[in-house]
Parts: sequence; structure tokens; C-alpha cells
Amino acid sequence: MSSRPAPAAPPPVGRREYIGFMAMVFGMFMAILDIQIVSASIAEVQAGLAAGADEASWVQTSYLIAEIVMIPLSGYLSRLLSTRVLFTVSAAGFTVFSLLCATASSLPAMVAFRAVQGFFGGAMIPTVFAASFLLFAGAQRIRMSVLIGLTATLAPTIGPTLGGWLTEALSWRWLFLINIPVGAAVAATVWTCLDIDRADRSLLRGIDWIALAALAGFLGGLEYVMEEGPRWEWLADPTVRNGAILSAACALVFFHRTLTRPNPLVELRAFGDRNFAIGCLSSFALGIGLYGSVYLIPLFLGRVRGYNSLQIGETMFITGLAMFAAAPVVGRLAQRLDLRVMMAAGFLLMALSVWLTASLTNQSSFWEMALPLGLRGAGTMCAMLPVNQVALGTLPPAMLKNASGLYNLMRNLGGAIGLAAINTMAQDRSYLHRAQLVEAVGWGRAGAVQAVDRIAAALDGRIPGDAELAALKRVYAMVQREALVLAYNDVLVAMALLFVLVAPLAFLVGRPRVAGGGEAH
Repeated sequence: MSSRPAPAAPPPVGRREYIGFMAMVFGMFMAILDIQIVSASIAEVQAGLAAGADEASWVQTSYLIAEIVMIPLSGYLSRLLSTRVLFTVSAAGFTVFSLLCATASSLPAMVAFRAVQGFFGGAMIPTVFAASFLLFAGAQRIRMSVLIGLTATLAPTIGPTLGGWLTEALSWRWLFLINIPVGAAVAATVWTCLDIDRADRSLLRGIDWIALAALAGFLGGLEYVMEEGPRWEWLADPTVRNGAILSAACALVFFHRTLTRPNPLVELRAFGDRNFAIGCLSSFALGIGLYGSVYLIPLFLGRVRGYNSLQIGETMFITGLAMFAAAPVVGRLAQRLDLRVMMAAGFLLMALSVWLTASLTNQSSFWEMALPLGLRGAGTMCAMLPVNQVALGTLPPAMLKNASGLYNLMRNLGGAIGLAAINTMAQDRSYLHRAQLVEAVGWGRAGAVQAVDRIAAALDGRIPGDAELAALKRVYAMVQREALVLAYNDVLVAMALLFVLVAPLAFLVGRPRVAGGGEAH
């Protein structure tokens, strides 16, 4: 059994600091929301910028690459500038570039503005996690962790709903214009109300510019490969292959300099803490669940059921409602139960929800998915709060800022790698199921021949041209649809298995204490 002294409890939080912290949470919500709110309306953005389908994907990719580069840098920048200055500058920059995105008239301009917007947005997310542990202790920390977990999980869930509504009611430009009043208010409030640490300008003299460039190449290249690889057959595409080579080379340079310099750009010693290391691994799996299911179910509803973005958002909103309902219950349970038990239960509940979802048919709709989607919302809340406490609750305050960046980076990497794996597996399994179904409906199958004849007879005289050819095309479309449904079910089963395997990790960590800091036993 090992133990360490618990960090001193933070002083009581006054109303001014509380208002400033709540403004930070709003800023984090805005930064996370801006990923999903745009993805639901990418077709409209593509049309508005006169871009091709493949080109338009860069509106998302550029944001994600810049965000994932900034997240691990946030700890260093927070120490250099102070939490107050970094968050205010980030919120203000995010707001300015939201305005520029809304007024963009060409794809290159939009991609450039989105990249800078993502870079500013990436600093806000981990800074909130670190601030919650620096400001609050005990029951207050639990309540704030519930609030942060609800915000981080709810934003991707309601993004498609809000994005679809804004695009249909107003225009796609309002996806960015909506950020302006919120971002301005957040920046002003944080600057006025929050001052929890001091800047350390001495860090500027020792900044490792080579490590900074290597970090950008490593994470930027990795994110590009994860985003574009599934669409271009991975390393068979020269651009994806070059991105992978760049990422690997930059990773070697970055890790060498980080592990050999006395004052590294990103401090990796936090991974020496067992709770933090396992918490980050659990956060990686949580990222797969959070972003993977929010991606896969709308994909099914759009490609198989033919729903538009607003209908997809309305179906997915049940997850957000379940999160709201579960949040106060999870907060109370966290003060009474062993957080390790809650963490394992959360992952098992996520596994159950995904497994129940893995019975999709071409007729599945809101009522068939309501229970699984609701369970996923409750399970995500039940898992995320303990994972936050396990990862960050036993670290000394001096390590929190840097560790928070690494912790949030793992969740985003989990999302990026999980989406790439989902796309690849869905594509491969759909090919396999299509081949099996084509064989099952071949000319040697009497039932298939009779079905084609019935469809041809029904179409005869109703359409111009060859009714039998039209019947064959309709049967092939049915085969493609059913292959997709079976492939999505396979992916969901694989995700359920992953969560079952992750759940026991909860019992490999020391028991985190929630009052006045952390202590591992």
C-alpha cells in the first residue's frame, strides 16, 4: 500500500471567482459545441462556399488539427501567461475568428479561419479542468466535476440538433455568428472576475521551439492521418503516407527533447502517477464512446433512414436529456460510493447501451433507440466524473495545469483514433456483408428470382424503360442498405466489448479522495 500527503485544500471560493469559473465553463461548452454544430451542416457550408465534397471536409479537419495541437500546450501557456490571461485571450480570439468564419467567401479562407479558431478553442477546454481542481475542494469539487462532465458530453450531443435548426431556420453562417455574443461575454467576465494564479514570464526564456514545431508536426500529422486515412485507403494514398511519416519523425524528435531537457515544453512526468496514467487510458476509451456513438448513430439515421440533420438531432437529443437527469444523481452518489465502483459501473452501463443499440434494422427509429440512447447518456455521466477524479484528483497543484492538457488530449485522441477505426471497420464489414448478401440473392436462388419478378411486375408500366433492370437495381440497393446496417451493428458490438474490457481498470488505481485534494491508497 502506498500513500502520499493530500494537497492542501483551496481557500473558499467567493461569488466573484464562482461567476468567473462559470464563464469558463460556458467558454468550454462553446469550443466543444463548435465541432459538432458544423459537422451536421457540412453540406450547406460546402454549397455556400462552392466547394467539392472532399474539399469541404477540411472545414472540420483544420479545426480538429489545430485544436489537438493546442491542448497539450495549454499547461505551458497557462503557467507562462496565467489562467486569467490565457483563457481571456483564447475566448477573444475564438470570437474574432468565429466572425471571420461567418464572413468567409472561399474555402481557403474558411479553412485558415477555422484552424486559428480551433487553436484558440483548444486552450479553453483543459484550462477549465485544471481551474476546477485549483479552485474547489470536497463536495464543491464534485459538483463542479459533474457540471464539467455534463458540459463536455452534452455539447457534442446537442450540436447536431442546434446546427440543423440554425441552418434550416437562418443560414449556415449563423453556426459561427452565434459564438460572438457568448464569446465576448465569456472573455469580459473571466478577465473581470477570475484571478487564481500568477504568470511566470521566466518560462519564455527557455521555450523549446524545436519541440514546439515537433509537437505540431506529430499531433497535426496524426490527426490528419486519422481523419483522411479511412477515405483514402490509408497508406495506399501518398498524402496520407507522407502525413504518417511526418507524424512519426516529429514524434521521435518531440519525445527525445521532452525526456532529456530539464524544463520541457510538455511535462510527461505526470504519467508516472498510476492513477493519472490509468485515468488517461480510461479517458481515451471515453473519447471513443463519446465521439464514436455521436458519429455512428447519425450516420445510420442519415444513410439508412434518410433523416435530415434536424431529424437526426431530435433523435439524438434523448441522450442529452438522460445526461441532465443523471447529473444530480451521479453527483450525490460520488460523495457516498467508492469512485472506482462508479467508474466500472459507468463503463459497463455504456457497454450495455451500445450492445442494445447493436440490433439496428432498416426500420429502427426514435422509439427503438430511446432506451439505449438514454442509457448511454446516463452511463457516460457515471463514467466521466470518476475518471476525472481518478486522473487529476491525486496530483499536486503544480502539476495540474500540464496534466489537464495531457488528460484532455487523450480524450480527443481517443475520439480521433476511434472515428478512424469505426470508419475503417464499417467499410470493411460492409464489403464483407455485401459479398455474402449478393451471393444469397444470386440467380441460383429461387426466392431471389421470385422477388425480382414480383418487383418487376409491380414496376411494369409505371416507369419508362426496362422494368426487370429497374427491379435488379432496387434489389442491389436493398443489399447495400442491409450490408450497411449489419456493418454498423458489428461496430457497435466491438465498442461494447471495448467498454467491458476497460471497466476492470477502475480497480487498478488507488482510491481517490474527494475532500480537500486527493490521496491514493
